[in-house]
Amino acid sequence: MADGEFFLLRVKAVPNAKKTQFAGTLGDAVKIKVQAPPEGGRANAELAAFVAGTLDLPARNVRVAAGETSRNKILRVEGCARERAETAWGFPVPDAGRGNG
Repeated sequence: MADGEFFLLRVKAVPNAKKTQFAGTLGDAVKIKVQAPPEGGRANAELAAFVAGTLDLPARNVRVAAGETSRNKILRVEGCARERAETAWGFPVPDAGRGNG
């Protein structure tokens, strides 16, 4: 992995779910159900922590780059290549942009 490597992940977030989990892909986005409510940034924090945890990354490596108050978001995942995410998650990750490196 190169220094500064990252990828952008387009997400359709579904808050107030029974369980935080992947729910497949939806067009060019990964659908993720989030148990937390969408108040006070709780769902965003849980979404970032969930994605980071599935990739063995610190939560600080995943942040909302766009769509802070929307269900349609773009996450910036730092310290990981898209290919690694695809291997870890077991499905193709739609391309929302690539990091350098």
